[in-house]
Amino acid sequence: MKNYKHIIWDWNGTLFDDVNLCVETINWLLTKYNLPTITLEKYRDIFSFPVRNYYEKAGFDLKIYDFNAIGKEWMDEYERRKSEIIISDGTISIIKKLNKKGIEQSILSAYSENTLIQLVEGFGIRKYFKHVIGLDNIYAESKLDPARRLFEKLSRYSNFGIKNQILLIGDTEHDFEIANEFGIDCILLTTGHQSPARLRKCNVPVFDSLQEVYEYLIQD
Repeated sequence: MKNYKHIIWDWNGTLFDDVNLCVETINWLLTKYNLPTITLEKYRDIFSFPVRNYYEKAGFDLKIYDFNAIGKEWMDEYERRKSEIIISDGTISIIKKLNKKGIEQSILSAYSENTLIQLVEGFGIRKYFKHVIGLDNIYAESKLDPARRLFEKLSRYSNFGIKNQILLIGDTEHDFEIANEFGIDCILLTTGHQSPARLRKCNVPVFDSLQEVYEYLIQD
């Protein structure tokens, strides 16, 4: 078993399987404004943080369109349909197994924190997470500020010089950037919001399923 004492999970695209809904929602918005739609492949090639940049790559000229307005339209439609989304295959089983092994777990997300907590509670898995931290808005600029809040709560790890016992698991380059900023290890999943080719450029372990991640973690 790897020597991690605390695992930080990303939510959207990692534990919450919302990629297809995100593509459908951006295409709904593009169609509304008579702009060309995008494929899943293009979405995973252009999605990034802050999402403002991704909107521009998707086709919105933000000199013409107000980002806050179209961002809210996107989120309203996403929220209307979010009950269609399931959590990623293997999530409940794996977080239970890690919990039984005494590994603390938290969620760090660019999703609105209040909604995030409601979703986690709705799936009946809140009890497995020490902390559930998100943003105070809907515009997904960065996870840096919520990460700072989380690491204040996890300060005992850094105080004892054992940040190497914390692991972040996510699905984007931004997750790697956050891990790098705080000096912790990172694993990336190819099943989320960015293409495998982009993730592999981060030079960290990259896996195709949560089960593969779990098997990696329990190796001696």
